[in-house]
Amino acid sequence: MKKLLQARMQDLYKNIIVNKLQSEFRFSNIHQVPKIIKIVINIGIGEAKDDIKILSKAMSELSAITGQRPLICRAKKSISSFKLRKNMPIGIKVTLRNIRMYEFLDKFINIAIPRIRDFRGISLNNFDKYGNLNIGIREQYIFPEINIEDSDKSRGMNISIITTSNHINHSKRLLELLGLPFKNKL
Repeated sequence: MKKLLQARMQDLYKNIIVNKLQSEFRFSNIHQVPKIIKIVINIGIGEAKDDIKILSKAMSELSAITGQRPLICRAKKSISSFKLRKNMPIGIKVTLRNIRMYEFLDKFINIAIPRIRDFRGISLNNFDKYGNLNIGIREQYIFPEINIEDSDKSRGMNISIITTSNHINHSKRLLELLGLPFKNKL
């Protein structure tokens, strides 16, 4: 029978981090240990309503970053002050799970974050009350797959890391052990 491939981060989580978290927080059951369920990456493209080429360029860049084809998000209702009609494309998103999720997280932590200008750590205020982390990025050029000469403009994105934990401290410790750099104070 074939052995399934695992990402480097996934192997680190299963072999080292689970044991550390279980002993640190005194979980009686291994299923109480927090884990990452999925990573959702969103890019808002308001100018796509005027030029559809912008949407296709953003989709190709996001698919190069994640290795998965993005889903087009459309407007749910018309808003006349924004010149927006129902079903117009306004953004794209990708939901990563399993191996692709861990590979993206590895690339984000070890390659992309060190390329961010004036980076001082991720703020602890980015956690929601359920222990999920939301990170805003101002430009997609921090990822090595994006060529600056081929890109038409700088786009920001939102990266949401969803965990099984309901406590901010448990999620923070999990992400710290995976290698995410945080600021010291809340």
